[in-house]
Amino acid sequence: MRKFVAAVGIALLAVFGSQLAFSQGAPPSEASRKAELDAAWQAAGHAGTAGPADISLIDQATLKIPTGDFFVPKAEGARIMRALGNVVHDATFVGLVLGSRQNDQWLVVIKYIKEGYIKDDAAKDWNADDLLKNLKEGADESNKDRLARGFPEMEVIGWIEPPKYDDVSHRLVWSVLAKDKGAPDDARKDVNYNTYALGREGYFSLNLLSDATRIATDKSAAHELLANLAYQSGKRYEDFSASTDRIAEYGLLALVGGVAAKKLGLLAVLLAFVLKFAKAIIFGLAVAGAGVTKFFRRKPRDDSAGGAA
Repeated sequence: MRKFVAAVGIALLAVFGSQLAFSQGAPPSEASRKAELDAAWQAAGHAGTAGPADISLIDQATLKIPTGDFFVPKAEGARIMRALGNVVHDATFVGLVLGSRQNDQWLVVIKYIKEGYIKDDAAKDWNADDLLKNLKEGADESNKDRLARGFPEMEVIGWIEPPKYDDVSHRLVWSVLAKDKGAPDDARKDVNYNTYALGREGYFSLNLLSDATRIATDKSAAHELLANLAYQSGKRYEDFSASTDRIAEYGLLALVGGVAAKKLGLLAVLLAFVLKFAKAIIFGLAVAGAGVTKFFRRKPRDDSAGGAA
Protein backbone atom coordinates (compact mmCIF):
# COMPACT_ATOMS: atom_id res chain seq x y z
CA MET A 1 0.00 0.00 0.00
CA ARG A 2 2.88 2.37 0.68
CA LYS A 3 3.97 1.96 -2.94
CA PHE A 4 0.48 2.81 -4.14
CA VAL A 5 0.18 5.87 -1.93
CA ALA A 6 3.54 7.15 -3.04
CA ALA A 7 2.67 6.55 -6.69
CA VAL A 8 -0.53 8.57 -6.42
CA GLY A 9 1.26 11.43 -4.70
CA ILE A 10 4.02 11.51 -7.30
CA ALA A 11 1.54 11.40 -10.17
CA LEU A 12 -0.47 14.27 -8.74
CA LEU A 13 2.55 16.42 -8.09
CA ALA A 14 4.21 15.71 -11.41
CA VAL A 15 1.19 16.90 -13.38
CA PHE A 16 -0.43 19.40 -11.04
CA GLY A 17 2.50 20.54 -8.95
CA SER A 18 2.08 24.16 -10.02
CA GLN A 19 -1.56 24.10 -8.94
CA LEU A 20 -1.10 22.67 -5.47
CA ALA A 21 0.15 25.76 -3.68
CA PHE A 22 -1.59 29.13 -3.75
CA SER A 23 -0.73 30.05 -0.18
CA GLN A 24 0.72 33.29 1.08
CA GLY A 25 4.49 33.52 1.31
CA ALA A 26 7.07 31.05 0.02
CA PRO A 27 5.56 27.86 -1.42
CA PRO A 28 6.64 24.53 0.07
CA SER A 29 9.20 22.46 -1.81
CA GLU A 30 8.07 19.72 -4.17
CA ALA A 31 9.57 17.11 -1.88
CA SER A 32 7.66 18.38 1.14
CA ARG A 33 4.41 18.53 -0.82
CA LYS A 34 4.86 14.98 -2.05
CA ALA A 35 5.63 13.78 1.44
CA GLU A 36 2.55 15.46 2.89
CA LEU A 37 0.28 14.14 0.14
CA ASP A 38 1.62 10.63 0.66
CA ALA A 39 1.03 10.93 4.38
CA ALA A 40 -2.47 12.30 3.87
CA TRP A 41 -3.50 9.33 1.70
CA GLN A 42 -1.93 6.94 4.19
CA ALA A 43 -3.86 8.50 7.07
CA ALA A 44 -7.10 8.36 5.08
CA GLY A 45 -6.64 4.67 4.40
CA HIS A 46 -6.17 3.90 8.09
CA ALA A 47 -8.95 6.14 9.42
CA GLY A 48 -11.59 5.64 6.75
CA THR A 49 -14.46 3.19 6.56
CA ALA A 50 -15.39 1.00 3.60
CA GLY A 51 -19.05 0.41 2.86
CA PRO A 52 -21.45 -1.01 3.68
CA ALA A 53 -21.45 1.01 6.90
CA ASP A 54 -23.50 3.55 8.85
CA ILE A 55 -21.58 6.78 9.50
CA SER A 56 -22.64 9.35 12.08
CA LEU A 57 -22.47 12.86 10.65
CA ILE A 58 -21.72 15.07 13.65
CA ASP A 59 -24.79 15.37 15.90
CA GLN A 60 -27.24 15.68 13.03
CA ALA A 61 -27.63 12.61 10.85
CA THR A 62 -26.55 9.13 9.78
CA LEU A 63 -25.20 8.35 6.31
CA LYS A 64 -25.36 4.81 4.93
CA ILE A 65 -22.19 4.18 2.90
CA PRO A 66 -22.95 1.59 0.20
CA THR A 67 -20.68 -1.24 -0.84
CA GLY A 68 -17.92 0.10 -3.06
CA ASP A 69 -17.79 3.54 -1.42
CA PHE A 70 -15.23 4.69 1.12
CA PHE A 71 -15.78 7.37 3.79
CA VAL A 72 -12.87 9.55 4.94
CA PRO A 73 -13.55 11.39 8.22
CA LYS A 74 -13.09 15.08 8.84
CA ALA A 75 -9.49 15.33 10.00
CA GLU A 76 -8.06 13.02 7.36
CA GLY A 77 -10.31 14.37 4.60
CA ALA A 78 -9.29 17.92 5.42
CA ARG A 79 -5.66 16.87 5.36
CA ILE A 80 -6.04 15.48 1.83
CA MET A 81 -7.72 18.68 0.67
CA ARG A 82 -5.06 20.88 2.22
CA ALA A 83 -2.31 18.70 0.77
CA LEU A 84 -3.79 19.48 -2.63
CA GLY A 85 -3.72 23.21 -1.88
CA ASN A 86 -7.33 23.80 -0.88
CA VAL A 87 -8.70 26.02 1.86
CA VAL A 88 -10.81 23.98 4.28
CA HIS A 89 -13.42 25.57 6.53
CA ASP A 90 -13.33 23.44 9.65
CA ALA A 91 -16.66 24.77 10.88
CA THR A 92 -18.55 23.24 7.95
CA PHE A 93 -16.41 20.40 6.60
CA VAL A 94 -17.56 16.91 7.64
CA GLY A 95 -15.74 14.42 5.44
CA LEU A 96 -15.27 12.85 2.01
CA VAL A 97 -16.77 9.88 0.19
CA LEU A 98 -14.85 8.26 -2.67
CA GLY A 99 -15.91 5.63 -5.14
CA SER A 100 -13.54 2.66 -4.92
CA ARG A 101 -14.82 0.52 -7.78
CA GLN A 102 -12.56 -0.23 -10.72
CA ASN A 103 -13.73 2.68 -12.91
CA ASP A 104 -14.81 5.19 -10.25
CA GLN A 105 -13.28 8.64 -10.64
CA TRP A 106 -15.58 10.72 -8.45
CA LEU A 107 -15.50 12.19 -4.99
CA VAL A 108 -18.18 13.73 -2.75
CA VAL A 109 -17.40 16.54 -0.32
CA ILE A 110 -19.74 16.62 2.69
CA LYS A 111 -20.37 19.85 4.57
CA TYR A 112 -22.90 20.90 7.15
CA ILE A 113 -23.95 24.55 7.26
CA LYS A 114 -25.71 25.45 10.49
CA GLU A 115 -27.41 28.61 9.28
CA GLY A 116 -30.84 27.84 10.65
CA TYR A 117 -34.07 26.59 9.11
CA ILE A 118 -34.19 27.18 5.33
CA LYS A 119 -37.64 28.24 4.11
CA ASP A 120 -38.55 26.36 0.94
CA ASP A 121 -41.67 28.17 -0.17
CA ALA A 122 -39.89 29.92 -3.07
CA ALA A 123 -39.27 26.66 -4.93
CA LYS A 124 -42.68 26.69 -6.58
CA ASP A 125 -41.86 30.01 -8.30
CA TRP A 126 -38.43 29.10 -9.68
CA ASN A 127 -37.52 30.02 -13.23
CA ALA A 128 -34.54 28.06 -14.52
CA ASP A 129 -33.56 30.72 -17.08
CA ASP A 130 -33.48 33.45 -14.44
CA LEU A 131 -31.46 31.26 -12.09
CA LEU A 132 -28.92 30.48 -14.79
CA LYS A 133 -28.55 34.18 -15.59
CA ASN A 134 -27.98 34.85 -11.91
CA LEU A 135 -25.26 32.19 -11.76
CA LYS A 136 -23.51 33.56 -14.83
CA GLU A 137 -23.49 37.04 -13.32
CA GLY A 138 -22.19 35.62 -10.06
CA ALA A 139 -19.37 33.86 -11.90
CA ASP A 140 -18.38 37.08 -13.64
CA GLU A 141 -18.24 38.85 -10.29
CA SER A 142 -16.25 36.05 -8.64
CA ASN A 143 -13.67 36.16 -11.44
CA LYS A 144 -12.25 39.35 -9.95
CA ASP A 145 -11.37 37.44 -6.82
CA ARG A 146 -10.15 34.42 -8.80
CA LEU A 147 -7.72 36.51 -10.80
CA ALA A 148 -6.42 38.17 -7.65
CA ARG A 149 -5.73 34.73 -6.12
CA GLY A 150 -4.07 33.28 -9.21
CA PHE A 151 -6.95 31.22 -10.61
CA PRO A 152 -8.02 31.42 -14.26
CA GLU A 153 -11.37 33.04 -14.96
CA MET A 154 -14.38 30.77 -15.29
CA GLU A 155 -17.60 30.96 -17.24
CA VAL A 156 -20.89 29.17 -16.69
CA ILE A 157 -22.09 27.51 -19.90
CA GLY A 158 -25.47 26.08 -18.94
CA TRP A 159 -27.38 23.58 -16.86
CA ILE A 160 -26.32 19.99 -16.48
CA GLU A 161 -29.37 19.60 -14.31
CA PRO A 162 -31.67 22.53 -13.53
CA PRO A 163 -32.71 22.89 -9.89
CA LYS A 164 -35.09 20.22 -8.65
CA TYR A 165 -36.54 20.35 -5.16
CA ASP A 166 -38.52 17.57 -3.50
CA ASP A 167 -40.77 19.21 -0.92
CA VAL A 168 -41.52 15.84 0.70
CA SER A 169 -37.94 14.71 1.38
CA HIS A 170 -36.62 18.32 1.46
CA ARG A 171 -33.81 17.49 -0.95
CA LEU A 172 -32.40 19.85 -3.58
CA VAL A 173 -30.30 18.92 -6.65
CA TRP A 174 -28.72 21.16 -9.30
CA SER A 175 -25.61 21.39 -11.44
CA VAL A 176 -24.13 23.69 -14.04
CA LEU A 177 -21.46 23.17 -16.68
CA ALA A 178 -18.51 25.54 -16.43
CA LYS A 179 -15.12 25.92 -18.09
CA ASP A 180 -12.06 28.14 -18.16
CA LYS A 181 -12.93 31.38 -19.91
CA GLY A 182 -11.56 31.27 -23.44
CA ALA A 183 -10.90 27.52 -23.38
CA PRO A 184 -11.88 25.58 -26.52
CA ASP A 185 -15.28 23.93 -26.55
CA ASP A 186 -13.73 20.45 -26.53
CA ALA A 187 -11.59 21.16 -23.44
CA ARG A 188 -12.20 19.09 -20.34
CA LYS A 189 -15.11 20.45 -18.32
CA ASP A 190 -15.23 19.66 -14.64
CA VAL A 191 -18.53 19.34 -12.86
CA ASN A 192 -19.85 20.11 -9.40
CA TYR A 193 -23.05 18.14 -8.95
CA ASN A 194 -24.69 19.80 -5.97
CA THR A 195 -27.12 18.04 -3.66
CA TYR A 196 -28.57 19.28 -0.38
CA ALA A 197 -30.54 17.76 2.48
CA LEU A 198 -32.41 20.31 4.58
CA GLY A 199 -32.80 19.88 8.32
CA ARG A 200 -34.17 21.73 11.31
CA GLU A 201 -31.01 23.71 12.11
CA GLY A 202 -29.32 23.94 8.73
CA TYR A 203 -28.46 21.72 5.79
CA PHE A 204 -25.99 19.16 4.51
CA SER A 205 -24.25 19.80 1.21
CA LEU A 206 -23.06 16.71 -0.65
CA ASN A 207 -21.04 18.00 -3.58
CA LEU A 208 -20.02 15.41 -6.15
CA LEU A 209 -16.93 16.22 -8.23
CA SER A 210 -16.72 14.66 -11.67
CA ASP A 211 -16.39 15.79 -15.30
CA ALA A 212 -18.78 16.32 -18.17
CA THR A 213 -17.96 13.02 -19.88
CA ARG A 214 -18.75 10.96 -16.77
CA ILE A 215 -21.45 12.89 -14.93
CA ALA A 216 -24.38 11.04 -16.54
CA THR A 217 -23.14 7.90 -14.79
CA ASP A 218 -21.46 9.39 -11.73
CA LYS A 219 -24.48 11.39 -10.59
CA SER A 220 -26.18 8.17 -9.50
CA ALA A 221 -23.63 7.99 -6.68
CA ALA A 222 -24.68 11.44 -5.48
CA HIS A 223 -28.37 10.53 -5.58
CA GLU A 224 -27.71 7.32 -3.67
CA LEU A 225 -25.79 9.11 -0.92
CA LEU A 226 -28.42 11.84 -0.70
CA ALA A 227 -31.16 9.25 -0.29
CA ASN A 228 -29.05 7.43 2.31
CA LEU A 229 -28.74 10.48 4.57
CA ALA A 230 -31.25 10.42 7.43
CA TYR A 231 -31.54 13.16 10.05
CA GLN A 232 -31.88 12.11 13.66
CA SER A 233 -35.23 12.48 15.36
CA GLY A 234 -35.52 16.08 16.51
CA LYS A 235 -33.13 17.30 13.80
CA ARG A 236 -35.43 16.69 10.83
CA TYR A 237 -36.88 19.48 8.71
CA GLU A 238 -40.37 18.67 9.92
CA ASP A 239 -39.23 18.99 13.56
CA PHE A 240 -38.92 22.76 13.15
CA SER A 241 -40.57 24.90 15.83
CA ALA A 242 -41.42 28.45 14.82
CA SER A 243 -41.50 29.54 18.46
CA THR A 244 -37.98 28.43 19.35
CA ASP A 245 -35.86 27.81 16.25
CA ARG A 246 -33.71 30.17 14.25
CA ILE A 247 -34.68 30.84 10.65
CA ALA A 248 -31.87 31.33 8.13
CA GLU A 249 -31.36 34.79 6.68
CA TYR A 250 -31.87 33.36 3.18
CA GLY A 251 -34.25 30.86 1.64
CA LEU A 252 -33.94 27.84 -0.63
CA LEU A 253 -33.42 29.98 -3.72
CA ALA A 254 -30.13 31.19 -2.28
CA LEU A 255 -28.71 27.65 -2.40
CA VAL A 256 -28.72 27.94 -6.18
CA GLY A 257 -26.43 30.96 -6.22
CA GLY A 258 -28.07 34.28 -5.49
CA VAL A 259 -27.94 35.83 -2.05
CA ALA A 260 -26.15 33.01 -0.26
CA ALA A 261 -23.46 32.77 -2.91
CA LYS A 262 -22.73 36.48 -2.75
CA LYS A 263 -23.00 36.66 1.02
CA LEU A 264 -20.95 33.56 1.78
CA GLY A 265 -18.68 33.51 -1.27
CA LEU A 266 -20.03 30.08 -2.18
CA LEU A 267 -19.87 30.47 -5.93
CA ALA A 268 -16.26 31.60 -5.95
CA VAL A 269 -15.32 28.72 -3.70
CA LEU A 270 -17.40 26.31 -5.76
CA LEU A 271 -15.74 27.07 -9.07
CA ALA A 272 -12.26 27.35 -7.59
CA PHE A 273 -12.78 24.00 -5.91
CA VAL A 274 -13.48 22.27 -9.21
CA LEU A 275 -10.26 23.48 -10.81
CA LYS A 276 -7.98 23.10 -7.88
CA PHE A 277 -9.21 19.92 -6.28
CA ALA A 278 -11.28 17.80 -8.66
CA LYS A 279 -8.79 17.78 -11.51
CA ALA A 280 -5.95 16.76 -9.26
CA ILE A 281 -7.64 14.04 -7.31
CA ILE A 282 -9.66 12.61 -10.21
CA PHE A 283 -6.55 12.44 -12.37
CA GLY A 284 -4.69 10.73 -9.56
CA LEU A 285 -7.40 8.11 -9.21
CA ALA A 286 -7.44 7.49 -12.95
CA VAL A 287 -3.66 7.05 -13.09
CA ALA A 288 -3.69 4.70 -10.12
CA GLY A 289 -6.18 2.42 -11.87
CA ALA A 290 -6.80 -0.84 -10.04
CA GLY A 291 -4.50 0.23 -7.24
CA VAL A 292 -6.97 2.80 -5.96
CA THR A 293 -9.60 0.09 -5.68
CA LYS A 294 -7.39 -1.98 -3.42
CA PHE A 295 -6.42 1.03 -1.36
CA PHE A 296 -9.90 2.32 -0.68
CA ARG A 297 -11.47 -1.10 -0.21
CA ARG A 298 -9.11 -2.00 2.61
CA LYS A 299 -10.55 -1.77 6.08
CA PRO A 300 -9.02 0.45 8.76
CA ARG A 301 -5.95 -1.16 10.22
CA ASP A 302 -6.15 -2.71 13.65
CA ASP A 303 -2.99 -1.31 15.18
CA SER A 304 -3.25 -3.71 18.06
CA ALA A 305 -2.61 -6.58 15.66
CA GLY A 306 0.63 -5.09 14.43
CA GLY A 307 2.04 -5.59 10.94
CA ALA A 308 2.98 -3.26 8.10
CA ALA A 309 0.40 -1.35 6.11
